Amino acid sequence: MSELRLHPGPPRRGTPASRAATRRLLSLFGWALEGELPDEPKFVLIVAPHTSNWDFFLCIFAMFGYGIRLSWLGKHTIFFWPAAPILSWLGGEPIDRRATLGTVDDAIGRFHSRAQWVMGLSPEGTRKRTTEWKSGFYRIAVGAGVPIQPVSLDYGRKRITIMPMFRPTGALDQDIAKLRATFSKEMARHPENFG
Repeated sequence: MSELRLHPGPPRRGTPASRAATRRLLSLFGWALEGELPDEPKFVLIVAPHTSNWDFFLCIFAMFGYGIRLSWLGKHTIFFWPAAPILSWLGGEPIDRRATLGTVDDAIGRFHSRAQWVMGLSPEGTRKRTTEWKSGFYRIAVGAGVPIQPVSLDYGRKRITIMPMFRPTGALDQDIAKLRATFSKEMARHPENFG
């Protein structure tokens, strides 16, 4: 007897053939994907270290290679023709930061209104050197009651790795410190920018 599946898992995109083709393309540049997507319908996906413009392109390849429909929030002003359809296809969703509902509350609302949704972002919030992570990703996960999925961009090993899933305890500073400790400057394209 097969096991009853209680939820649909994360939102998916592409086909086995498109996933294989993307992985093959990555391998031509020496890169590989490690780890498996969690069997969760909703989570916050954080990618680090973020020190280069190349990180975005690697994340796009990883999204297609893993076959996950990943969403990210962008200022509504960047969603104009002809960029809007492309940004939306790549997972972009506009957010008006002038609205009374802040970005954190807006994202929490999107989690609550959907059966499946994965929000991706960089906890550093910038490619420049920073000694602290932004806390928005954590407040979104806690407010929406969803786990956090860390993913590393390791330029030294040329690996994009899905790391063990993290379930927030509500102790913001301690939890963020634990998450940060799973990444190292040796992974970064520009190690001097990883604090």
